[in-house]
Amino acid sequence: MVISQNKAAIPATDSLAILVSTDKHLDHVVNLTTAAFAKGKKVSLFFTGKGVLLTMKPKFKELAGKAELIICDASFRASGLHGREHEVPGVTMNAFSTQARNAEMLERADRHLVF
Repeated sequence: MVISQNKAAIPATDSLAILVSTDKHLDHVVNLTTAAFAKGKKVSLFFTGKGVLLTMKPKFKELAGKAELIICDASFRASGLHGREHEVPGVTMNAFSTQARNAEMLERADRHLVF
């Protein structure tokens, strides 16, 4: 599907990058991710700052398998969560990364959203 705007062809959105830097709105993040996944979109989430605290919430597990989950390692450590990486559902140690991975995620996504 292609959307035409001002006579220029714009490809339909196939991917969504979501940056989560707050410890609020997990319900919205889960609902949006679930809806996008159900529509066949590729969803990537990067948790940074206070957003890493959401990884310890029971509802976080609902994101597993629906999106690429990436967690800022520096924020995770700064939040006192170092050593609890194994408690984060749906991720491996490779999911703990740097802001460079956030930039890569944003570069390859068709659409971006920030919480």
